[in-house]
Amino acid sequence: MSHHRTQPPTILLDTLFSSDAPLEHLSLYSTTDDVQAPSPTVDDESRPWVTLTFAQSLDAKIAGEAGKQLILSGKESMLMTHWMRSMHDAILVGIGTALNDNPQLNTRLLPQLPADNPHRYHLPRPVVVDTHLRLRLDCKLLNNYRAGVGRRPWVMSSAPIGEAEGKTWREQRKALEDAGARVVEVGADSGGISIPSMLAVLRSLGVRSLMVEGGAGIIKSFLAAATADNVGETVDALIVTVAPTFVGREGVGYGENLLAAEVPRLRHKHTEIVGQDTVVAFRL
Repeated sequence: MSHHRTQPPTILLDTLFSSDAPLEHLSLYSTTDDVQAPSPTVDDESRPWVTLTFAQSLDAKIAGEAGKQLILSGKESMLMTHWMRSMHDAILVGIGTALNDNPQLNTRLLPQLPADNPHRYHLPRPVVVDTHLRLRLDCKLLNNYRAGVGRRPWVMSSAPIGEAEGKTWREQRKALEDAGARVVEVGADSGGISIPSMLAVLRSLGVRSLMVEGGAGIIKSFLAAATADNVGETVDALIVTVAPTFVGREGVGYGENLLAAEVPRLRHKHTEIVGQDTVVAFRL
């Protein structure tokens, strides 16, 4: 699909924005004021819009053995992912993905704009869920920020209760902040960081839309939170890239331990063939 190289795929515009939105402009680029960057939004002021997205094999694996990175997406669907990133205020990954993949979470694959173009691509804020503050000080997210080619990463964490654990956590927090990160404290629940609490904090910090890219634990947490009786909605769109390959039982999936009651009801929105991959989009 060659037009994907110069403009966002239709599947993204149809899924993330309303039918009366000016689709010819949406998130191709923004003015220098990020507040004005086009973004999918929800009426609920207590949380941002959430797009859950990931690439999987035909046997529903998203990572290799022990969580090692798998390159499942073809170059066309990888480009689609970068278009999607430009349409969100922030991108979120878990610490496992941050450590295993060392991602940049930017929009570097988008076509270069002419030098005289007054606009630029919207660069989303990188967000890492890291309960125990294990993010490496020399990771690409921090290196890019220090080099002036990336936004300051936010690390969502929860201070432990124990005195010794708390001391270690505060030392790690200082080291990360000295390296350039912003550590944001959020509430915890029995499973770790509370998804609704984190979403509320992100919204209070000005994040209108959040793109959640994984890994498996984060995907499961968001899906489970989306169906919990005592929480409001937590996911608005689900966009899955299916690669024409099998990984086998050594790979890491995201749904093995999900109960049927933890899987939200999906409304199919769009299916599109992108290169060799099949991209399926749902609204919740």
